[in-house]
Amino acid sequence: MPTTSTMMIILGITMGTTMAISSHHWLMAWMGLEMNMLAILPIISKPKTLRSTEATTKYFLTQAIASALMLLASTMNAWQTGNWDITQLSDKYSTTIMSISLAMKMGASPAHFWLPEVMQGSTLHTALLITTWQKIAPITLMYMISNNTPPTVLMTIGILSVLVGGLGGINQTQLRKMMAYSSINNIGWTITTMSMSPNIAMINIMTYMMMTTPMFLILSTTLTKTLQDASTTWTTSPTTTYIIALLMLSTSGLPPFTGFAPKLLILNELVTQKLTTMATLMALLSLISLLFYLRIAYLIMMLTPPTTTPSSTKWRCQHNHPQLATIMVPMALTSILLIPAIPY
Repeated sequence: MPTTSTMMIILGITMGTTMAISSHHWLMAWMGLEMNMLAILPIISKPKTLRSTEATTKYFLTQAIASALMLLASTMNAWQTGNWDITQLSDKYSTTIMSISLAMKMGASPAHFWLPEVMQGSTLHTALLITTWQKIAPITLMYMISNNTPPTVLMTIGILSVLVGGLGGINQTQLRKMMAYSSINNIGWTITTMSMSPNIAMINIMTYMMMTTPMFLILSTTLTKTLQDASTTWTTSPTTTYIIALLMLSTSGLPPFTGFAPKLLILNELVTQKLTTMATLMALLSLISLLFYLRIAYLIMMLTPPTTTPSSTKWRCQHNHPQLATIMVPMALTSILLIPAIPY
């Protein structure tokens, strides 16, 4: 891709997100989201394959529908209240439609079907962009309207997302689809607590982005795309193999790792708000997603030599990226060992 085109695309993505999260008017926020969406379409379609073209089309159609719902909600609110301010979204129907549209933009259930397919048709770097940067603007807008959003709607979306994210990832062999369902599961945890404690919800999504970034960078460096590749990652780098497994366990929310901290805060908030049944249901549903995380950790950590691998070994050349390593190493260590920093 030419340098000028690359700079324009990067500028469009950054400016679109910045405009969306810093605006006070719904139309300006919509313009930022549209600019962001149009800028990432060439990145998704760059491989010039049928799968990437299909992913680009699905992404465009889904985001366009979500943007239309967003305009509908803001127009209905302006009709009822005469106000276009983002924080003044007070009409009951408008807040419900807006919550659904923002959930659709993030890939939350029940409008989640596009996310695994789009990520599978994209490169690993593009999948990283979709699961992290592209969620910043919608989650920020949801944070800004969190005082007026109906808790029942958000909790329903959150529970469905946690359930779908757990069940959908079990039968997958493609790591990009598994990470997509992991993203859906994490978005469910974030949305569930958004109406009660938006600050904890933002801590959760930021922790997830911090854990996902080194994961995708390592997968890209080792050219690991399937479970078969994951079981033979030791041919590239034994140390990287164990870091991938620990990052997976951290993302699942096991207690010794960083990923447990936001889940503990969310469960504590649910119990504080007298929603013990909801907290119990969330904790039990998280065990479903733990299943496929443990499967990856087993394939990576238990099937290393001298144990015989059940699949043929894919020997690959080592890819040395010293600049990338300086980013990955501190982020990976932070994503695994940050649990003592929480205030509990």
